[in-house]
Amino acid sequence: MILNVLTVGDVVGEQGLDFLTRHLRALQKLHDIHFTVVNGENASGVGILPRQARAIYDAGADVVTLGNHTWNRIQIKDLLPEAPWLLRPANYTSRVPGRGLGIYDGPRGLRIAVMNLIGRCEMDSNFDNPFTVADRLLHGLDADVCLVDFHAEATSEKGAMGFYLDGRVQAVWGTHTHVPTADAKVLPRGTGFLTDLGMTGPAQSVLGMRPEQAVNRFLGGLPMRFEPAPGPCKLESAVFSIDTDRRRCVGVERVDVGE
Repeated sequence: MILNVLTVGDVVGEQGLDFLTRHLRALQKLHDIHFTVVNGENASGVGILPRQARAIYDAGADVVTLGNHTWNRIQIKDLLPEAPWLLRPANYTSRVPGRGLGIYDGPRGLRIAVMNLIGRCEMDSNFDNPFTVADRLLHGLDADVCLVDFHAEATSEKGAMGFYLDGRVQAVWGTHTHVPTADAKVLPRGTGFLTDLGMTGPAQSVLGMRPEQAVNRFLGGLPMRFEPAPGPCKLESAVFSIDTDRRRCVGVERVDVGE
């Protein structure tokens, strides 16, 4: 069968969460979506609260992935071990709660694996190597399809991960930078790839935050807590179409919604 997987860029603030809630199911219906992965690590601006994680799941996500702001709202630590649909990057130290890989039931008895990884380039050098962690998690993995959310800063690191996993997983997409890229493609060995999905949240913003706060920072002004911008929102995402019999991606399409 052709499995249509919807992947949604980082949800930013309550505005982004509300926009996702209002539009996700209609988007799933429009594109005949079978499985949905949403990155939610910025639902609280920086970090995510348990009620926000549950709201994303209730809105229609099958899996909610996180990133470098996982621990900015420490309340999430209690939900991570008990919610199988909530993933944090697998290459965090083993001393933190939660999991970075899950296997979920898909249509027609398919077993769909989702892996959440985080990059190290210009991030935190204390993370384990995401490439070798991916190797370890893929060894003996019992799943029909494997999807990877790579939460990373550098486009070069994301591109390298795509080619490194080409032919071993069915889809690799980047999150974290909140800026959508136009390089959706199927790699030579059949892995669908996109450098960055973008974000779900305020459209007239700098990465979802108030523009004047970003300008203030670059002008050397006093530090302040960033706040999500007001105004209209957008949802940036992509659909990966996967031939489950051949175990390869056959198409990647950007799917964006605005208001």
